[in-house]
Amino acid sequence: MSEPPGATVTLPETSTADEPSKPLTAQRVLPLRRPGRWIATAVVLVLVAQFVHGLVTNPFYQWDRWNYWFLRPTILDGLAITLEVAAYSAVLGLAGGIVLALGRLSKNPVLRAVSWTYVWALRSVPLIVVLIFLYNFSALYKTLSVGIPFGPAFFSFDESRLGTDMVVAVIGLSLNEAAYAAEVVRGGILSVDQGQHEAAAALGLPKSYQFRRIVFPQALRSIVPNYVNQLIGLIKGTSLVFYVSLLDLFGSAQTMGATYPGDIVPLLLVVTAWYLILTSVVSVIQFYVERHYARGATRGLPPTPLQTFRTGLSDLRDRIRREAAV
Repeated sequence: MSEPPGATVTLPETSTADEPSKPLTAQRVLPLRRPGRWIATAVVLVLVAQFVHGLVTNPFYQWDRWNYWFLRPTILDGLAITLEVAAYSAVLGLAGGIVLALGRLSKNPVLRAVSWTYVWALRSVPLIVVLIFLYNFSALYKTLSVGIPFGPAFFSFDESRLGTDMVVAVIGLSLNEAAYAAEVVRGGILSVDQGQHEAAAALGLPKSYQFRRIVFPQALRSIVPNYVNQLIGLIKGTSLVFYVSLLDLFGSAQTMGATYPGDIVPLLLVVTAWYLILTSVVSVIQFYVERHYARGATRGLPPTPLQTFRTGLSDLRDRIRREAAV
């Protein structure tokens, strides 16, 4: 007899005489054992422990002298000069890099040629050569004047009075930084989808508005991580201003090392610690800036370092429990 449409048909349970039916039981899935990973982790932990032990117990490092020098006024004054030079050079270098990047992307062949030549020249010359050249600039041009090109000057001034050690250091680092920042900015602008440019042009928006409100904010997602690398290099590059008679962090440590030869190693460790602190602060700022500009570009914001640490700790705890239960 046929069943009406939509009816539920119940089939009888079948079993053989030799194999009686048994209730199904849940079986636990065993995790895959990874002995190599645990061995590698143990080796790395042992090496790290040995390094830390040697760092703490080796009398050659003279940690008591390190404590003495770490917050000395001389070191802190040098640190303030390092921060001042790095801040001015970062701002001026980024501004110059944006101008050079726009020049390289311009349709004007003269602007493209001049921008390319500047980037090519400054990336080819070592920074120390640029600084020493600027330091001796007054030997080439004793006075600088402002007036009509190839005509009379309105007023002039002594270059040696204007070119102080701080000015020479900032100008030298800014000129060098602008050449590298130009390529970072240009790469970020080129990373913006061409459809964004076409959509902005279709709306009839002015070129300056397109760049400020549409193109550049999107380019920052690519510019920020690359430029922060340049910024970290700039902070370390400030150590070269010692050669133009500016006592920054490294210069102060070098001067004290010449006065106290027995404290050279502790002084170098003090400089190392301060540079690690500065670059770490910049890296933290970089993370939150990248996280800010990631809004709308990813499905979810990347976790903060604290969230990552908590998640990793929880995963490790769960893995240990699973391994112990096997």
